[in-house]
Amino acid sequence: MNDTSFMILPDKEKEQKTLNYRNLGSLLSYTSDEKENLLEIKCENGYVSVIFYREDIVRIIMNPKKVPSKKTSLAVVKEPENVLVEIEESPELLKASSRKLTLVINKSTVNVSIYDPKGRLIVSDSDNGMGTNEKQEVICYKRMDKDDHYYGFGEKTSFLDKRGERMTMWNTDVYAPHNPEIDSLYQSIPYFMTIRQGYAYGIFLDNPSKTVFDMKSSMDTYSFSAETGPLDYYVFAGPTPKNVLEQYTTITGKMPIPPKWALGYHQSRYSYKSEAEVRELVKTFKEKNIPLDAVYLDIHYMDGYRVFTFDENKFPNPKKLIQDLKDEGVHVVPIVDPGVKEDPEYFAYQEGVNGNHFCEYLEGNIYYGNVWPGNSAFPDFTNNEVRKWWGDKHEYYTKMGIEGVWNDMNEPAVFNETKTMDLKVMHKNDGDPKTHRELHNLYGFLMGEATYEGMKAQLDGKRPFLLTRAGYAGVQRYASVWTGDNRSFWEHLQMAIPMCLNLGVSGVPFCGPDVGGFAHDSNGQLLTRWTQFGTFTPYFRNHSVLESIRQEPWSFGEEYEQVIKKYIQERYVWLPYLYTLFREASVTGLPVMRPLVLEYPLDKHTFNLSDQFMIGTDVIVAPILKPDTYHRVVYLPEGTWVNYWTEEKLTGGKHHLIEAALDILPIFVKEGAIITQGTVKSSTETKESELSIHIYPKENGESSFTYYEDDGSTFAYEDGAYFEVKIQVKMENNRLNLSFHNLSDQYQPDWDKAVVTLHKVREDLKIAVNGKEQLNVEFTGENKITLPIKIQDL
Repeated sequence: MNDTSFMILPDKEKEQKTLNYRNLGSLLSYTSDEKENLLEIKCENGYVSVIFYREDIVRIIMNPKKVPSKKTSLAVVKEPENVLVEIEESPELLKASSRKLTLVINKSTVNVSIYDPKGRLIVSDSDNGMGTNEKQEVICYKRMDKDDHYYGFGEKTSFLDKRGERMTMWNTDVYAPHNPEIDSLYQSIPYFMTIRQGYAYGIFLDNPSKTVFDMKSSMDTYSFSAETGPLDYYVFAGPTPKNVLEQYTTITGKMPIPPKWALGYHQSRYSYKSEAEVRELVKTFKEKNIPLDAVYLDIHYMDGYRVFTFDENKFPNPKKLIQDLKDEGVHVVPIVDPGVKEDPEYFAYQEGVNGNHFCEYLEGNIYYGNVWPGNSAFPDFTNNEVRKWWGDKHEYYTKMGIEGVWNDMNEPAVFNETKTMDLKVMHKNDGDPKTHRELHNLYGFLMGEATYEGMKAQLDGKRPFLLTRAGYAGVQRYASVWTGDNRSFWEHLQMAIPMCLNLGVSGVPFCGPDVGGFAHDSNGQLLTRWTQFGTFTPYFRNHSVLESIRQEPWSFGEEYEQVIKKYIQERYVWLPYLYTLFREASVTGLPVMRPLVLEYPLDKHTFNLSDQFMIGTDVIVAPILKPDTYHRVVYLPEGTWVNYWTEEKLTGGKHHLIEAALDILPIFVKEGAIITQGTVKSSTETKESELSIHIYPKENGESSFTYYEDDGSTFAYEDGAYFEVKIQVKMENNRLNLSFHNLSDQYQPDWDKAVVTLHKVREDLKIAVNGKEQLNVEFTGENKITLPIKIQDL
């Protein structure tokens, strides 16, 4: 039932109740342990522990009742390093310092302020500091500067900068609506980054119960709180936004490089219901020469929605189907939900009951909830042996040749008023029992770990692909994230950009929305513009609901089909550049798709720029986000930029009105950039025949780019089996020096030649490659020069 104006009757108005708050009071005593980098503080109204994890990362734990446990959630992968910490004390203050930050604790209030080595204040508690309210929620209040801007918080709607918003972390199945008013979606990542005058710091609240971040209620204070458990948070000292991301992903882990096929174009629908329909779908893609790397099977492939089964009538020979499609370069990705049907004749249910693998109440009875199969039990993923059991079950799929799985409904979603599991359910949690209320946000994350690790063990060295709807901090270690059940509205296309950007800033580089929109009905123009945007989202999948108008690339006629096809092909052209950025993400934690503020944190025009984004450091993408629109304003930051399509040079630090016909996605390349590209191909399984290196040299300037390649399939890269070359360009007095520095050649790429294209240069440009003058060059007009390079020259 929809809400009506009845909800705002005058006599329904309620007084805003202020909950009684009690801070920690004064410091009573403290102890320090140099070996453990640990400071333990006893206060009038609680206990605080301080642990230095690194010289630029500190953990603060507050428990109002007892000395805090040092145990972390499974989101945290790092152990504290051996950090030299100096303790100083005065009558008023207690100081704990590493080389890169100093904690100053006021003895009378136990408020904490953190400074950098030069005495610059990074972050400080407000007057209220840390404490609890009458509901026993733990809270921390921090000072808000007038120049503070807030980013991250995982998967949230609305604009990029979250100042002025109040956000709840509670994984929730939200079919409708998705709009700025929605507080909780499928992912809960209780982390954010603050940027102030170019400097940055980060905070991660490691608490998987319901948490709230309030950047709204006060102009000079913000707070974060947890409904249950300790106040357990990490401060990342920066000082740059990129430093903060590296620090946060050091604590929660960095993503592995995905299999290359996972980066191609994927097609899905709820549902492709039979083998015949799937074969016809792939046949149409091949006939129309539209690239395709994966087809998804939604819940209708199963026997009565039982996981680890196929419907034998609709899919009589799934193994042959999977192999036939793989021979065409197309992977099959089935959906796997956590709900196991209550059926005493069903093997997965039998194993779960007999092995004591399902979630139970304290009294020992199994919890059941209604989901797609009907009454269902749910694995208790908080127990390691249950995760092992669930992971092993995926051998059912991997033996068929499946290398990717899609986890859905894993908030966990239940068809009831609360939308989730009974909060009184008691998770075993590897011998540390806790209620579902305390661990709710970890459920999907732990299901992801079970799935990924199980498949990894079964795939003979191949990289698994996992897509998840629900997750917690650290989800990037196992899965790609899509933004759930969006709608085929232009507003949802607009909303997808800041959602993906904030997921990227929250340590999740591999993300994207359902292209075209999941629910409602798309149309030709919307699908075209959304596909253009999808070309550059890290995860690229078209997905739609059962009752909607079909939205495969050819669904809206020839005019739209040709443009959609062009941009799906363009994805494969850009793949060598994108793949290098995925490698960078696996090493540094930096997102592939990033907000301009990450690169230009001093530029006020980037602080809340929510309708354009960057790919790496040198490419700006500015999609068209409204119907019947063939121009838009694009902001280009400092420097000189080149229109990717027209080669027009544009001055940075300005807004520009850019024309964009239906077949144009505005793309801008920064002068000095080096872009590696491939060729159009039917799927990533097609070998790359030639590498293109596009250089936009800067007059009297230098630039470099490190290109990366590996087999795209296995984990051999972890043992050094990759190809990496640093490309350097120096331009001076109409002479260009191009050099290649081979950093690793333990893998040989498929291509054996490269073509270098120099953009915006004069015909009489003198060129040297690795110090050798080049005579075999071609001036192709439009101020371009091309020259071939053999792989041995790299």
